[in-house]
Amino acid sequence: GGTVIGSARCQDFRTREGRLRAARNLAKRGITNLCVIGGDGSLTGADTFRAEWGGLVAELLKTGGITAEEAQRSSHLNIVGMVGSIDNDFCGTDMTIGTDSALHRIVEIVDAITTTAQSHQRTFVLEVMGRHCGYLALITALACGADWVFIPEAPPEDNWEEHLCRRLTE
Repeated sequence: GGTVIGSARCQDFRTREGRLRAARNLAKRGITNLCVIGGDGSLTGADTFRAEWGGLVAELLKTGGITAEEAQRSSHLNIVGMVGSIDNDFCGTDMTIGTDSALHRIVEIVDAITTTAQSHQRTFVLEVMGRHCGYLALITALACGADWVFIPEAPPEDNWEEHLCRRLTE
C-alpha cells in the first residue's frame, strides 16, 4: 500500500505545482485513465486533480510543457475512485478494501499474545488501528473473546478504570 511504498499523503500533490507535474507526466505518457484506491486524502486529491485537469493541460500547452498533440490526446481524464482503508468507515459499503486483511492480521497477533498472557497469568491491553471507527476493535473483541473493548462510537463511562481493575481482581 501507499504507506509501505512511501506514496501516502504525498505533500507535492497537495500543491498546484505538484499536480501540474503529475498532469505533465500523464500527458507525456498518454495516460487518460486512473484508478485511485485510497482513503480520504487520496480520493480528495483525485477529485481536485479531476476538477483542475482542463486548466492544468491548458497551462502545460501554453508554457510548452506538452505539445498540441499531447494536449489533444489528454483532453479528458477518467478517474475511478475506490475506498481502500482499513477503517471501514465509508458509507454505502459493507467492507472497505483493506479491512478484512487488517482484521485477519490483528486476530493472528491476538491469538499469539493470548497464549503468552495465559501462560504468565497476565492481562494484556491491545490497541488496534481504525482512526475514529471502532469496527476493527469491536470485531476483534468478538472474534477473540476479549473481556473489555473501547470503541469511539461508545466512549466508556466515568470511573471505567476502577470497574476494570475490580473485574481483573475478581
